[in-house]
Amino acid sequence: MKQTLLPLLAACAMCACTATPEASDYAVVAGPGIADDPQWNSVVEALCESHPGARVIHYRDTVSEALPALREAAPRYVAFVEQTEQVGRTYIIALNRMSREVDDDIYADYLWGVITGYDAEAALRMVRDAREPLVIRSAVSTLREVGSGKWFDSFAYVDDRNAGICGEKKPGADSVSHYRTERLLEDGRPDLLRSFCDFYAAYDPDLITTASHATERNLEMPFSVGNLRARDGALYADFPEGPEALKESGKRRVFLPIGNCLIGNVNNTRESMAIAWMNSAHASAMAGYVVPTWYGRNGWGGLKYWLTTPGRYSLAEAFYLNQQDMLHQIDTWDPELCRKPFPYGPDGFAEEDLEKASEVAGRELTIDELGFFFDRDVLAFYGDPAWNVRLKELPEENDFTVTANTEGGQYVLTVTTSENFSAERMAGSHFKEEHVKDLPFSYFFPERLKNPRLAEGETWDAAVDENFLLIYNPGFEPGRSYTIRIDTDK
Repeated sequence: MKQTLLPLLAACAMCACTATPEASDYAVVAGPGIADDPQWNSVVEALCESHPGARVIHYRDTVSEALPALREAAPRYVAFVEQTEQVGRTYIIALNRMSREVDDDIYADYLWGVITGYDAEAALRMVRDAREPLVIRSAVSTLREVGSGKWFDSFAYVDDRNAGICGEKKPGADSVSHYRTERLLEDGRPDLLRSFCDFYAAYDPDLITTASHATERNLEMPFSVGNLRARDGALYADFPEGPEALKESGKRRVFLPIGNCLIGNVNNTRESMAIAWMNSAHASAMAGYVVPTWYGRNGWGGLKYWLTTPGRYSLAEAFYLNQQDMLHQIDTWDPELCRKPFPYGPDGFAEEDLEKASEVAGRELTIDELGFFFDRDVLAFYGDPAWNVRLKELPEENDFTVTANTEGGQYVLTVTTSENFSAERMAGSHFKEEHVKDLPFSYFFPERLKNPRLAEGETWDAAVDENFLLIYNPGFEPGRSYTIRIDTDK
């Protein structure tokens, strides 16, 4: 009976949510059991309310079964609604690869995000949290790289490079005050776990960014001084004197454990750190690794795109552009490598995996080639991929504008730089250079273009696809205007 009902339910869901699916930029893929469970199916219905005209696609066993329908729909955004038992390392790798298989080029054809949760109610809250835009104004971090706090109205951090150094930018302050914490454990080490938890409670951040060691079951503070852990879908600090829940206000947040191993892996269980962050901490968007980080380009690169162009891109757009940048660079090194799977071992990363990767490539790969190949498919994105969540703009860093119009059948971009334009800033201001070198000029098209390509006579070193344009070493100078002409199919 269940097998008979599933296609019928899928058809009903399609009819209820879709008036003209071919006209929609949004698709919802619902995994096993979703259509049969009224609570989980309400998550699909909520996404359809958020995105009128969304096409709903159900699959039975493996997510690749959705690919033919995705090819037919050709959406720009795809939300995958899944119960936690379905979401693990293999699943996330499959989503990354499948995103490039709608058409024949090497690039991802849509932006995607996974909607899941400790239960259907948590997943539904994630959908509803994304209905209104969010401008990030407060943050708590364990990253020294964001220690200036310039992006935020209020901010606090514990330094992951210098044990005991903390910083705070209280509301109304112009800059961060840095100091050494006087809180010590019995062994004399700084009590960074207590500092982090107190910052979290005091600043109630819109954004949390972390690094240091982590697994699917814990998040260590820098220098291994204390852990956050998960239990029954909730986060708690594992203090020597006993566990203590993080103080929550119920506000929606973004969690970016960019420098953490494994923490993005739901690991096919709701008793995981990723699910606890989405559940008790209300992380309505999250990006993290499902393997040990090792090279780190996919995570740090996505953060670099977002931070060094504040306000220009949504979170999903920034991470999407970074991955397309990675794919273009892989293609310039070895076009075949873009289409080959990395041979991940059972632990996600080991020296023998790198040796096998060179065997897959048929030649000895350089460290950067290995790193890009390894990183390409192992970052998970959770949340509605169309959510308009951005950093606040920094007027002093908004030093160029891009306008788009159509002239004579061509799509024409005009880049105008201000007198204070900085090519170094456009390239990323040397942020995290050990992981991410200079960024290209980037542009996410306001709407998809049909078969875009540089017009005849354009000499830019560019990567262009239906969703984006990247220009490498553009050579822009202050106080100038530059025109980029793109041919498209009608």
